[in-house]
Amino acid sequence: MSEQLISATKSAFKKQFSSNAERVFLAPGRINVIGEHVDYSDGFVLPASIDKYICFVVKASGQNEKSRFFAADFDDEFSFDIYDKLVPAEKHWANYLLGVCHAMKQRGAELKSFQIAFSSNIPMGSGLSSSAALECGFAFILNDLFSLNFTKKELALIGQQAEHEFVGVKCGIMDQFASVFGKKDHVMMLDCHSLNHKYFPAELGDFELVLFDSCVKHSHLTSGYNDRRKDVEAAKKIINEKYPQVLKFRDTTFEMLNNIKEEIGEQPYLRTFYILKEIKRVEAAAVALSKGNMITLGNLLTETHEGLSKEFEVSCDELDFLVSETSKNKGVLGARMMGGGFGGCSINLIKKDAVDRVSENIKELYLKEFGIEMKVYPVKISDGIKECTDDAI
Repeated sequence: MSEQLISATKSAFKKQFSSNAERVFLAPGRINVIGEHVDYSDGFVLPASIDKYICFVVKASGQNEKSRFFAADFDDEFSFDIYDKLVPAEKHWANYLLGVCHAMKQRGAELKSFQIAFSSNIPMGSGLSSSAALECGFAFILNDLFSLNFTKKELALIGQQAEHEFVGVKCGIMDQFASVFGKKDHVMMLDCHSLNHKYFPAELGDFELVLFDSCVKHSHLTSGYNDRRKDVEAAKKIINEKYPQVLKFRDTTFEMLNNIKEEIGEQPYLRTFYILKEIKRVEAAAVALSKGNMITLGNLLTETHEGLSKEFEVSCDELDFLVSETSKNKGVLGARMMGGGFGGCSINLIKKDAVDRVSENIKELYLKEFGIEMKVYPVKISDGIKECTDDAI
């Protein structure tokens, strides 16, 4: 699959820029096994890079030339002067890249002109973090191309800053960190407070992770995401005032939260209650994975969906249907919505010999209920961003 993507992106570069690219890079999408919406709340998350990518082909250009992006999937180009002051553009997709340049220049990087074409086989709008792959893949390239000497951690933070300042989504750090630090056949347990992380073997045995794409993306993702973050931040502020001894939000107890329930209000309470429970589920899931306890892992996935749907309220009818119907099938240990919410994919832990049967059953039911063709993505856990040489392709 990646070979076809690389070949197509190289061809797009040559057609657009009338020359051959010099280097090729792959930036992966990611799944989050568990730990949704806790990455901006001092929580732990359990992400992994997957074998779906944005491919970048790149060439440094002359000093006086404009820098040029070509989004092959959109057949759209954006050019700008790298030496100018950078501001968000009208083309939304270009802002992920401009934001990276801006963040690097703020850190003193001396950037030069370049030509880049990129294309993707990460399903857009499906909760697989194509945006983080775009930001961090591009940051990785500039860092390498111009010998900027940023660390991997700095590259992840640069990607996050780009999304905050040029795209307008106040995302946490998980997606960017997973894209940069992913390790084949391992999940990463990331402490979103300290950014310390450790790897756990992803030994699923007779089971595999399969994504069911609802093929819907409701328009209130960005506003809904930011609104829920505001709810949690409001609760945090009151917790900090009432309990100054709590230095990390994740150390808040349910008793503390219940004591201030009336003060913070019902909605922020529910959001915060979900966050605290989810942080504990991540720790339990890491232990379950390390012991190969798939039954426990599946139960935790299903509990997370219930919280996302009823407490954090970021699910939708389509995702609730997918999770509910999938869970009824023999061979399924757990299912939940994945990503920011309001559409995208469910992630499902299914016995290998049941994947085809379950997938076809759910596709049929989903089509009948919503008139939408559900897509199925089996995924394998891969390495993070990397350069591709001819030998490696």
